[in-house]
Amino acid sequence: MGGSISVPEKSIHEFTVKDSSGKEVDLSVYQGKVLLIVNVASKCGFTQTNYTQLTELYRKYKDQGILMILLGVGDIGVSLQPVLNQEPGTSQDAHEFACTRFKAEYPVFQKVRVNGQNAAPVYRFLKSKKPSFLGSRIKWNFTKFLVGKDGQVIDRYGPTVPPLSIEKDIKKALGDAEAFPST
Repeated sequence: MGGSISVPEKSIHEFTVKDSSGKEVDLSVYQGKVLLIVNVASKCGFTQTNYTQLTELYRKYKDQGILMILLGVGDIGVSLQPVLNQEPGTSQDAHEFACTRFKAEYPVFQKVRVNGQNAAPVYRFLKSKKPSFLGSRIKWNFTKFLVGKDGQVIDRYGPTVPPLSIEKDIKKALGDAEAFPST
């Protein structure tokens, strides 16, 4: 169930995903950029804080090479999604929600599964590179993966970790010398 998984890909840049309108996007276009990949939901207790802070981070760092990519829109597991319905509607609805309510300027990608046998390949990759105490499972919405300019997963952050609290890690990934002043 939560065991480790093996994936042949060596970098996030080897994947192609679909945006919220169904158009294929080759993630190699993001080589040289720092990515924060987040599985989101519009009707979750973490929605307000996360979306607000993700938008703030994006605006602050977009010109320095950070780009927010929202991939796993809501579907963390077969049994949870129908019961909790934390991301109802289509991928287009999720995109409209992010852009209208939270003024998101970053790409919003199609709804995918992030757990189980039918998990999207990109999520299998992310989880294999940074498993949690649950192994390869994502516990809840707003799990975040920080990916370096080289396409390697730097770290994984749980749902209760606010995006602004990882700003120091983002600065480090961007190569900001002031993020870690010498002692």
